Amino acid sequence: MGPVELLHMSVFSQSFSPCGRYLAAGNNYGEIALFSLSAALSPDATALSQKPVLTFTAHEGPVFTLISSDCHLLSAGNGEIRAWSWTELIKKNIKPLWTKRPNYKSSLEIPEINAMIINPRDNSLVVGGGDNNVHILDLEHGVFKSVLQGHTDYIHCVSVREREADILSGGEDGAVRIWDSRMDQSVHCIEVYKYESCARPQYGKWISCVTTDSDWMLCGGGPSLSLWHLRSLSPTSIFPLTGCQRQAAFHQDMVLTAGGSSDHIDVFTNLSYRAFSLSF
Repeated sequence: MGPVELLHMSVFSQSFSPCGRYLAAGNNYGEIALFSLSAALSPDATALSQKPVLTFTAHEGPVFTLISSDCHLLSAGNGEIRAWSWTELIKKNIKPLWTKRPNYKSSLEIPEINAMIINPRDNSLVVGGGDNNVHILDLEHGVFKSVLQGHTDYIHCVSVREREADILSGGEDGAVRIWDSRMDQSVHCIEVYKYESCARPQYGKWISCVTTDSDWMLCGGGPSLSLWHLRSLSPTSIFPLTGCQRQAAFHQDMVLTAGGSSDHIDVFTNLSYRAFSLSF
């Protein structure tokens, strides 16, 4: 890939392998890159160690979201979801296991799929995208079983709070909605942009990333990347990052990673220090 393509690249998605030794990242060119974390974190790491061990084209359009199960890497772009075998990818064998599409109102409708997460409580896949709805896919039977409606604009991100049976979604409307997955109903709506400490009017109100770890939520987008306590529904930390963060994740209670509007994936070894950046 040339310098012009790198200049215009955005990293939209990322997911750790089940073994924790690899990181997959998806970009706006439809590519998925596989990084070796053991090589990148080694004391003897070089610039080459922070480059992909495998790069391949997964979708015709951008790879908006990636998520890993025990065995599979799931990727999604414009209207479709694909499953890949982690074992085969590590061997550099590239072939999708299956492709599925949510039940849209029209066969001509191809809204982007911006976010996915697996809900282990019922082995379902939670999917959010351009039709403003959250779709629930039963992974055991391979069928979409329900739709959560409430956002007034398209959905950028979803997360699952396992202990509470909650699903979280963030959208272009500036809201993080908390859904009770047992009733398929919205129980809380947090409008992040209305909090002065988080608001960045110059970037807008949209929420592009949300993730949870027990009683904590991390979200950002137009508003600053921020850490929230879910029991009090209040922000506790604001991260001093420039630009709009498109992807963020907790990892082993220690590492926070965030990808922004560039070809870099920033790696934090604690909640304030950026250790290094991975790049395509």
